[in-house]
Amino acid sequence: MVHIVGAGPGAADLITVRGQRFLQQADMVIYAGSLVNPEILQETKAGCQVYNSANMTLEEVMEVMEAGERDGLSMVRLHTGDPCLYGAIREQMDEMDARGIPYDICPGVSSFCGAASALAIEYTLPEISQSVILTRMEGRTRVPDRESIRSFAAHQSTMVIFLSAGMARQLSEELMAGGYKGDTPAAVVYKATWPDEKILRCTLAELGDEAEKAGIRKTALILVGRAVAQKGYLRSKLYSPDFETEFRRRRERDGEIMDRGNRSRGL
Repeated sequence: MVHIVGAGPGAADLITVRGQRFLQQADMVIYAGSLVNPEILQETKAGCQVYNSANMTLEEVMEVMEAGERDGLSMVRLHTGDPCLYGAIREQMDEMDARGIPYDICPGVSSFCGAASALAIEYTLPEISQSVILTRMEGRTRVPDRESIRSFAAHQSTMVIFLSAGMARQLSEELMAGGYKGDTPAAVVYKATWPDEKILRCTLAELGDEAEKAGIRKTALILVGRAVAQKGYLRSKLYSPDFETEFRRRRERDGEIMDRGNRSRGL
């Protein structure tokens, strides 16, 4: 049996309880190289076989899994963040299906969640952004034309860009060509939640220079959009006294409230 486990964004204690339990019980672990905090591997039991998949091809990973299945081992395929994002797990599951190796998936905390916590931001703010686009720049792996950075920029929503820190200058140019203004708030979060986490806050026009000066070329997320600044939003209806829900009656209230963006609105 193979448990495909999301290790979380970096901090060793951000793996899920279920994922930690699988790891502690595993007879074999195949982990995603330097993307996984080595502290997490300390949860493995004595005698556990540990493989670093950074040095392996898909075929080599499958050979190890097939041998483990023949021996009746409990196995963990440990991916960074949540395995459903840029984890290349579909091809592994197809191979396991073909070889008759049973598996399940244990979700993890994605790095885009870790980046938001590092910046202390909320991605979805009333009147600012209600959508988040998770994407990446085209590199050695192609991106469909309909999903280009430039085309997504036209939506003016919050964007979280993976696997693109080494192309920050080109990314900035594509985003501005697609419609974002140069003064759009941006941030680079290097190794979110890791002990050596680093945060850069800048504008979109400054993004290339700031990433270059900091020497950040990998293991980082780039966030772009008005939500990054956390200003100018309206109060949510969720806890507003004049908004009635299934669990709370409407409460009359006189006067005005002031939102965090320093704009007042009457209720």
